[in-house]
Amino acid sequence: MNHAKARDANEPEIVRALRRVGASVITMHTPLDLIVGYRGENYLLEIKMPLGPKGGENGATLTPAQITFFERWQGQACVVRSGLEALAAIGAIASDFQDDIAIQ
Repeated sequence: MNHAKARDANEPEIVRALRRVGASVITMHTPLDLIVGYRGENYLLEIKMPLGPKGGENGATLTPAQITFFERWQGQACVVRSGLEALAAIGAIASDFQDDIAIQ
């Protein structure tokens, strides 16, 4: 039986935010969730649910394959948990929490 990979519930919000600022967005399954093009640059983003009561730990941690990818990847890639984090990751907004984004 062929099962589709479950997408994070916050993915539509993040994709909308990125497209709203004019970014090109392609969804993927591996190695990460999104390829984003913005102002001539490319970004790899992995979407995870927020930590805490609503996101908990379920779906909030990297899989073993994702950990290996981040360890070996020589380019830009990061984990985002919200539209604001995604916009900060691509430089579309300046943010006080930009240092908190898990940039690898």
